[in-house]
Amino acid sequence: MVTALVTGAAGFIGFHLSQRLLERGDTVIGLDNLNSYYDVSLKKARLNQLTAQDGFRFCELDLVDREGMAQLFAEQPFDVVVNLAAQAGVRYSLTNPHAYVDSNLVGFVNLLEGCRHQSVKHLVFASSSSVYGVNKKVPFSVEDNVDSPISLYAASKKANELMAHCYSHLYQIPTTGLRFFTVYGPWGRPDMAMFMFTKAILEDRPIEVFNEGQMQRDFTYVDDVVEGVIRVMDKVPEPQGNSGARYKVYNIGNNQPVELLHAIATLEKCLGKTAVKKMLPMQPGDVPITYADVDELMADVGFRPDTPIETGIERFVAWYRSYYGV
Repeated sequence: MVTALVTGAAGFIGFHLSQRLLERGDTVIGLDNLNSYYDVSLKKARLNQLTAQDGFRFCELDLVDREGMAQLFAEQPFDVVVNLAAQAGVRYSLTNPHAYVDSNLVGFVNLLEGCRHQSVKHLVFASSSSVYGVNKKVPFSVEDNVDSPISLYAASKKANELMAHCYSHLYQIPTTGLRFFTVYGPWGRPDMAMFMFTKAILEDRPIEVFNEGQMQRDFTYVDDVVEGVIRVMDKVPEPQGNSGARYKVYNIGNNQPVELLHAIATLEKCLGKTAVKKMLPMQPGDVPITYADVDELMADVGFRPDTPIETGIERFVAWYRSYYGV
């Protein structure tokens, strides 16, 4: 049993992770600022599932609140901190860059400072497959150079990795970064393709298909992501490389990129409706393919995500119909 701080606990992955930790008997302090980036009622519905359970305490707080974060760490000891709170989304970073600087940079420093002063035993934080930019070598390996991000979101996640390594080296904080690849599933985010496509198809509206559909994504089912996070949480990294920092980065992806048009066809089959496709060019900041090399994850924690897209989409659609009554 551990006491875990999960930031972004009312978010998609944070909710599922908190649920799993509670099921295994851990104590979870869930932090979230409940911002309006997407439907707050969905965040509150997730939260209601958690607050009804023993072992969960909710803290409404923004990572940017330096004094509030310092007070939280001063008042409550944590065995492990899992940072899933962030301003997400590639396209939104084109229109609201300051949100990414505030949450993903300033807020992340406040979190690192809390871990430093409390000597947290393990910090696990969400990075993103976006850090690979337009890397043409596939699958993407954690050994690849990631110095050419093509969106501010990706740049902020790369910055998180650098900041975390620095704190791990200077203050001996065991730290692990996780590069997530296109996570989907029940209770998902309304700003992501699977959710937007489902809503539009059921409402007889056209779906926007970028790059004329010539895209591949390493769609990763949320339960696989959570399993990976938990296994990594429970394995504190050993000193690495010349710096001696106890710091690791892993990919968490399905290791089986799927053609976007195949994902849409699978969704159509599950919904029993045909999508009206509006074919569009590639969007700025987007990439044509994501594809995770997960050999290090398998070698170190014995896990490889493997939920087929057909199974994952079927489960997502069942949740969507139940939750929205459609």
